[in-house]
Amino acid sequence: MTRLSTEKTRAAVDALVPFYEQLRPDDVERFDLYYRHDACFRDPFNHVNSIDGIKRIFKHMFTQVHDPVFRIKKVIIGEGDAILFWTFHFRFKTMGCKTVQSLEGVSHLEFDDAGQVTLHRDYWDAAEELYARLPVIGPIMRGLQRIIRA
Repeated sequence: MTRLSTEKTRAAVDALVPFYEQLRPDDVERFDLYYRHDACFRDPFNHVNSIDGIKRIFKHMFTQVHDPVFRIKKVIIGEGDAILFWTFHFRFKTMGCKTVQSLEGVSHLEFDDAGQVTLHRDYWDAAEELYARLPVIGPIMRGLQRIIRA
């Protein structure tokens, strides 16, 4: 299998970053422009192997949170793959949380010869970045962290 050159990988990432940073509900149908039909997406809660599965995840995101915004802070480009460091800002629609929340994470992306994403793997700490901030679960999670912490 031939690998996408660093230059072509950078071009694919340069097209994808604005898509994510400006993502709105209507844009979810445009994932086909950037992702292959059988692309694999994985994060701490989901694992799908199709563009329809990926669209479903992002549609669900828009039903769960207000004002979701991704900000890409740093990009590392390889030959056929890239790592994106990001912050995700949002407000929960439920749980009475009116303040803006943010999650820090990293995405590993792999591209095919045409520059479409074949693998999108998100890495972020669900316990620290999400559970510890929830109204009911948060105090329990923070207590567990104190007990386990060296």
